Amino acid sequence: MVEDKISHLVSLGLKLKDNNNELLNTAKRRAESKNRWFIQNFIEFAIDSIVENYLNEEKLRQWLSAYNLENYNKNETVGLILAGNIPLVGFHDILCCYVLDLPVKVKLSSKDEILTKYILTELQTLDPNWSCEIIERLKGFDKVIATGSNNTNRYFEYYFKEVPSLLRNNRNSIAVLSGHETEEELNNFAHDIFMFSGQGCRNVSKMFLPKDYDVTKLFPHFAAYEFLHMEKLFMDNYDYTRTLLLMNQTPHLANEFIMLKEDAKLQSRLATVHFSFYENETEVANFIAENEADLQCIVGMQSKNWKSYSFGKAQKPELWDYADNVDTMSFLLKA
Repeated sequence: MVEDKISHLVSLGLKLKDNNNELLNTAKRRAESKNRWFIQNFIEFAIDSIVENYLNEEKLRQWLSAYNLENYNKNETVGLILAGNIPLVGFHDILCCYVLDLPVKVKLSSKDEILTKYILTELQTLDPNWSCEIIERLKGFDKVIATGSNNTNRYFEYYFKEVPSLLRNNRNSIAVLSGHETEEELNNFAHDIFMFSGQGCRNVSKMFLPKDYDVTKLFPHFAAYEFLHMEKLFMDNYDYTRTLLLMNQTPHLANEFIMLKEDAKLQSRLATVHFSFYENETEVANFIAENEADLQCIVGMQSKNWKSYSFGKAQKPELWDYADNVDTMSFLLKA
């Protein structure tokens, strides 16, 4: 069974890579038309990352080799409540259920229903025996995976208290710079900040910089995302926050599409990145320990005190890089 699943997933990857796939191309255009945050290069990046890291045969085999796939309840129906902040953000949860051949009932986000429906339709075409139902109201399930805001998560905790549940809420990511980064690394760092307009949990919302670091030297490395200056939704957020900062005479640095503000808080407004200076790694390690429950990933400088992604890799998680550091497969396999 697993061999068949891998084969179908590889076939899905080939369909997603096909530039002449008119059904997919239509879905991309419709997705952008319905949700103006989903601009085409972000959609393309999300799909390319899925193909490269999730639908690669070698990586699938490596990932699945860590689990005992013989003894689990294959009749358990899994309810999926998917987020929609970035294109195909719920694909990994779908993938986990699919490789285990678990029946699913999927509550789509209205923000990302077109692309996700396309993926589900393709999987069911490749594997008609897989039970997948798109629903409006979630009921009739044995386990649930739900992703939402901190507010909706409190509702999830109450509503799903009687069933095994894996619940996710808001998280943010940080970057730690040593001051010795190469030009290429700093160019790649821009992807960690700006990809998907900064709306993902893997987007860097706060930077730690060595004491006396010249923050302004970062601006030239953000040039690849100057096009955001032409994106109305993004710039509405930029203009609103910039106005607040100026009215309140809050010190900050800015170009035409991003603001950098010295602030101890992890979470920042859209189009804004917080930064703090540090004198030693212990200060950063203490912040990470204090904010562990709200951190998704760490980008940049390697340290024995934390695990970090290379610059430019935060938005390209591998199959084994689970959201909130909770192993989705282990949750699904648990009796």
